[in-house]
Amino acid sequence: MQNEITVRTAVPAEGGIIANPGFARSEIMEYVRENIKAPWFRKKEWDYYLFTNDRFAVAFTISDLGYIGLLSASFIDFEKKCEHTESEIAVLPRGKKFGLGKEVKDANAACHTKRLDLIFENRDGHRHISCAFKNFDGERSLFAELDVYDGCDEAMYIATPWAEKPTAFYYNCKKNCLSAEGFVTYGDRAEKLDRATTAGVLDWGRGVWTYDNTWFWGTGSGYLADGEPFGFNLGYGFSDRSSASENALYYKGKLHKLSEVTFGIPEADGKRQYLSPWQISSDDGRFEAVFTPILDRSADMDFKVIVSDQHQVFGRMNGKAVTDDGEVVEMKDFICALEVVRNKY
Repeated sequence: MQNEITVRTAVPAEGGIIANPGFARSEIMEYVRENIKAPWFRKKEWDYYLFTNDRFAVAFTISDLGYIGLLSASFIDFEKKCEHTESEIAVLPRGKKFGLGKEVKDANAACHTKRLDLIFENRDGHRHISCAFKNFDGERSLFAELDVYDGCDEAMYIATPWAEKPTAFYYNCKKNCLSAEGFVTYGDRAEKLDRATTAGVLDWGRGVWTYDNTWFWGTGSGYLADGEPFGFNLGYGFSDRSSASENALYYKGKLHKLSEVTFGIPEADGKRQYLSPWQISSDDGRFEAVFTPILDRSADMDFKVIVSDQHQVFGRMNGKAVTDDGEVVEMKDFICALEVVRNKY
């Protein structure tokens, strides 16, 4: 079942529930904080940007988990097969500290610590990201100034509940095929980003989660051999998806909806082999590909009550994707990221 939302809807509705779960192609679902029926420490809000080109990727996060804020930046080097991620923690932001917006189009948010100044803002019809992370990697600091532009008229919006807890919900937008230009400096390394070669995604999330969750997510944004922007969002395992999946293609300015997708991750001795090739398949045959990993950006944190086990694997996708009107898109060494994350908090 794929329930498409086409009329303006409050998320959550009165009573704190998702009255009409499903997906939309535009911001027709209105996030209403006042309707949330949960204590402040269960609310989750975040803006996450990831940009890639053929050689490296950068990512920036401002997230407010109620009782803690996680603020981070990453530099991922595909050529050297290495990465560095650094995070700052803010205590008790309680949804009030970073200015995260109620609408996807509201890009404004900011955080400031002794080491990190990270600012997302609207500027003259586009987004801007400014990052200054002192001593990001030892004595090496990370600086970035990026102008970000929309590349697709539609995006993947989804609002779904948890079956076991109706007042828990996931409201999310994956805005793929963003283009970016500007610069990133990492120590004495200086990189210029060009809109013709750099593309990315905004992962915008709001909601109330249950305590223990595992999700599978894949995102890709870039350019095909003919220069046409192309992207995809793949995801499952998180909340009750009986109303709709969040699987979709972005092509020629439109969203093309997919059904169910699974990640075939190899295993040996009962453990996932994240750096071996994965088989990615859809039940409708519209996404069939092999994902060949480059590196695993992994993190494992276990404080008993708070647990986070993350594997964000960057690599190249080879295969085919089929649009709503039957056009076959060939993916050849298409840079993307697939992840498996378990969080308990």
